[in-house]
Amino acid sequence: MVTPERSVIPVRNKTSALAGACHPGPLAAVTALTAALAVTAGQAPGRCLLTTGAVLTGQLSIGWCNDAVDACRDSATGRRGKPVADGAIGAREVWTAAGAALAVCVPLSFACGWAAGAVHLTAVASAWAYDLRLKATRWSWAPYAVSFAALPAFVTLGLAGRPWPAWWVLAAGALLGVGAHLGNVLPDIRGDLATGVRGWPQRLGARRVRLLLPVPLVTASALLALGPAGPPGARQVAALVGAGLIAVAGTVLGRRREQTAFAAAVAVAALDVALLLSGGGLGTGTS
Repeated sequence: MVTPERSVIPVRNKTSALAGACHPGPLAAVTALTAALAVTAGQAPGRCLLTTGAVLTGQLSIGWCNDAVDACRDSATGRRGKPVADGAIGAREVWTAAGAALAVCVPLSFACGWAAGAVHLTAVASAWAYDLRLKATRWSWAPYAVSFAALPAFVTLGLAGRPWPAWWVLAAGALLGVGAHLGNVLPDIRGDLATGVRGWPQRLGARRVRLLLPVPLVTASALLALGPAGPPGARQVAALVGAGLIAVAGTVLGRRREQTAFAAAVAVAALDVALLLSGGGLGTGTS
């Protein structure tokens, strides 16, 4: 096994490896969603930047923690594209980066208000708990539910008056988190079981996860389409019907290719995000 800490690696390569170890795809998606939620909720430009910066640093710390923790497991299962497992950077350096990002995240979070900061840091702590311990237990879904529900709450609590989001926004966020957990784990279940990771999806098995995956996502679609006051509009109905059709197609076609089920889940999640941003429930104000 490679021992990255003892390798002599050029600084430029280490910087690139560190960027790759932060899970750039999810980081970009969550950070962009936060910025969109902040604008939709009515945060002032300066507060939008502060809110987005807090989430960015939190996500950096979570991604680096995850790769450092999983380095040995990734090597054992032959996963490529993981900088620590590939020896492109040492685990100690990634741990240092994770700690530094977390140290910056704390004051940025509380700068958005004590209530908002407490909610966001609860979400970050929940994600760290997943990385360090809960991912291998039957409670692996819980950090995803907590962290995804906390995101809109962090945004609205940073507004004047510190309002909470509508209950259906919180519930939809939690369901999106559970769906994200199932979709994220689905392609790796066999490798996880081989290395002793027995989280909730691994205990269910790939077939059951594929069948279950659309349920929380489409339920979130229903909450976001039907939750706002008054009858749903044509766009809400179309999004809800589209989410259901995509979910069914992904489940059926996913019997032969799990990636199809995952792609369908991503498409439904995208519709849910669009519903969240257009459906109200976040409150408006200035801060």
